[in-house]
Amino acid sequence: MTYFILYFFGIATIWWVYRVGWTEALKTILSVLIPSLLIILFNVKAGRLIFKNPMVGIISVLPTAIFIYRGTKPLVFGINSWIDRKRNEFVDSKEVVDAEVVSKEEA
Repeated sequence: MTYFILYFFGIATIWWVYRVGWTEALKTILSVLIPSLLIILFNVKAGRLIFKNPMVGIISVLPTAIFIYRGTKPLVFGINSWIDRKRNEFVDSKEVVDAEVVSKEEA
């Protein structure tokens, strides 16, 4: 079952990259992955509290997820702006040659 889920997410990621381009897909994936990983890591560390009293754990998951999600917004924004800046520097670095079109009749 785990392999099916990984396979599904792999196919979905490839389709998303094909549809919107690799930079937009990378920014979207990072904006979902970074908060999710931090929420999971926080809940793993706070697991002792969850197992001592399940109600406290259930009630505390939503507020901590909201705080961690809002806390990672500046980090995600910084990474996305860095990706955009690198892409814009690459586009600006290409040399553009101006050319005039001359028809055969004028030549």
